[in-house]
Amino acid sequence: MILQNILEIKKKDLSILKRLNVDFVYLPNAKDIYDYKRTKKIKLKNKDKILCAKYRTGHFEGVLDVMDRLVNKISPKYVFMGLKDFQQLFLVKNYIEKKYKSRVLPCKTVRNSNKLALSSRNLLLKKSALSKAEKLIQNLINFKKSLSRVKDLKKDIYNQKIKLSQLYNVNIEYLELRNEKNLKATNKTRNSKLFIAFYLDKIRLIDNI
Repeated sequence: MILQNILEIKKKDLSILKRLNVDFVYLPNAKDIYDYKRTKKIKLKNKDKILCAKYRTGHFEGVLDVMDRLVNKISPKYVFMGLKDFQQLFLVKNYIEKKYKSRVLPCKTVRNSNKLALSSRNLLLKKSALSKAEKLIQNLINFKKSLSRVKDLKKDIYNQKIKLSQLYNVNIEYLELRNEKNLKATNKTRNSKLFIAFYLDKIRLIDNI
């Protein structure tokens, strides 16, 4: 079922690109990308094993491997990545720009009228679950605005995590405030983002506010 949905999303994406008059789309198969074996595996530093990297072992190592191979093949001047997966953007940018001349540029998170970040994963959710996700994010946006008036940020964020879990009956993997420049945990709201990952109907959603 999930594979079918992914194929439908791919087909829809291609139709959108066609309407936008995109001239070329690169659709490599596995052999095109994995055409050589690495002599040395890519490993994250311990300081980077936070947020999604903490819970998805090996995920970002795989992302960096694919991005390294792709950039090496096509030598793009620019690589555009969304801010919704902020940690992925952070890691890819640091890795690629140190190794290649390509620049990794952030793209603003696009949200629907109810403030939920647009994602192909949203299509895997039932209408009721989608509505629940929208309400949770709206709640989180308002909560982030209130943090500047809070004295004990760590305690308040922990309590908010429990509150959201119970209010919307969701499994929240993490809810953390981190500096947007270096992703270090912070107790200051300035230059910070509130990161969340949670499960709805076994579908994992992420966001940062």
